[in-house]
Amino acid sequence: MRALGGSISMMLDLHELADQVSDEVSFLHFIAILAADWQKEREIEAVEGQRPFSAGPLGWENGTIGTFLEAAADWGEASIDGLPLYQKPSNPWCRAAHILLAGKFYE
Repeated sequence: MRALGGSISMMLDLHELADQVSDEVSFLHFIAILAADWQKEREIEAVEGQRPFSAGPLGWENGTIGTFLEAAADWGEASIDGLPLYQKPSNPWCRAAHILLAGKFYE
């Protein structure tokens, strides 16, 4: 999965990719792409500098593992019965991908 590199994350829409997760293999692929997206943001910030009061250049609100996991857990709990603009998928692999993706943006 590492061979995918950071550049692929720029070409793929992470929301669409999360929606396509259907099994363990596609979930692991999603995690690799999400990790590459995070790494790409770190590289961009190393050149451009961090934005202290806004999301990073690729939309990351949570840049540490602690804040990422906390945000993912909070969003997962808040959306357990769905949300006005989010219908909880029946596939647990897809749901897990959605929860991890929320760790990127949920505050």
